[in-house]
Amino acid sequence: MKNKLICTLAVAGITMLTACSQNTKQEAQIQDNTSGKPWSVRMVESEMTRCPESWQLDFQPKLKWDYCHGLELQAMLDVYDRYGDDNIYKYALAYADTMVNEDGTIKMYKREDFSLDRVNSGKFLFRIYEQTKDEKYKKALALMRSQFEEQPRNEDGGFWHKKIYPNQVWLDGIYMGTPFYAEYAFRNNEVGVYKDVINQFLMAARHTYDPKTDLYKHACDVSRKEKWADPVTGQSQHSWGRALGWYAMAFVDALEFIPQHEAGRDSMIITLNKVAEQIKRLQDKETGLWYQVLDRSGDEGNYLESSCSVMFVYSLFKAIRKGYIDASYLDVAEKGYKGVLEHFITTDENGLISITKACAVAGLGGKNYRMGDYDYYINEQIRDNDAKAVGPFIMASLEWERLQEVRGIVK
Repeated sequence: MKNKLICTLAVAGITMLTACSQNTKQEAQIQDNTSGKPWSVRMVESEMTRCPESWQLDFQPKLKWDYCHGLELQAMLDVYDRYGDDNIYKYALAYADTMVNEDGTIKMYKREDFSLDRVNSGKFLFRIYEQTKDEKYKKALALMRSQFEEQPRNEDGGFWHKKIYPNQVWLDGIYMGTPFYAEYAFRNNEVGVYKDVINQFLMAARHTYDPKTDLYKHACDVSRKEKWADPVTGQSQHSWGRALGWYAMAFVDALEFIPQHEAGRDSMIITLNKVAEQIKRLQDKETGLWYQVLDRSGDEGNYLESSCSVMFVYSLFKAIRKGYIDASYLDVAEKGYKGVLEHFITTDENGLISITKACAVAGLGGKNYRMGDYDYYINEQIRDNDAKAVGPFIMASLEWERLQEVRGIVK
């Protein structure tokens, strides 16, 4: 009876807040949550059912150390911290135990590649080490931290995205590296690191901002040598939704570890507010969602994409809660979250939920050269339950659920 009451109150909280929720189809989707469990819990349980072994996340047929596992497992541990269930913790621990060797080395991790993508998975190890006190995790964290000591940089101190991508700054890479870098500094009293962390954010803004569109482009080749790079600015051709989503999430996740008195922190918040303005301006008025290619929103072939949409929703919710942006953005975040539930979340006959319409991958350059033109972005594979949509959906749902508690809608 109590669970039914919780579910009923949660639904009431969702349906009463904006006129958008009066849409019949949307109400049906929101009210489809008849399990009495929060959306965050349902997605975690669905993923654990789809991938019985945690190393199988992100459609992997074999062991891999990459950002997607860290993204999902970090979100799952957030659900564990909030709602409990030892099975969630054991699921995350299994991946950590499988991938981290006794000497602290990590399977499939090559420090000498200097890939920022390989660092993100380190974040969930902070909590694994806290729980287990197993020294191998402490050593693994130190190993990944040491990568920053020799990570190739441009003249302004900005990290290269990867060793194989010289002089390139990608918004993706800011998320992959800096929140881990900031949290390690916070936990280990490395106060001198904060200046470097802040510089990564501000450097990326300088290199990728396009005043013509008032948007941040996906990436910039500071050397202006890549074929995909503008010969004058070095910027890529378009503003990709998920790239801006990574950047937004990097701000809200790193800022909580940077002391308020730290020089440059205010500049980070100013830049985050600029990102929030862009997100608000580009939100689709009808659905509350965002397009795959932001600077071509609504154009033929473009589509509303789930991973960037949930990333934006999560970032706005958290930024509001932390006081980084004005509370007026709450309307944008709520409309976006409800749009996600209506347009992207489906439930199968077994009660498992899925998130649909996620771009599988998009990048620049590489062996199979990617020019980053409009046709490239809109024709990349689209799939369901991509980790880059699943993880942020869990995180956005946790923020939504916290908000309902604050409002007294869920007890």
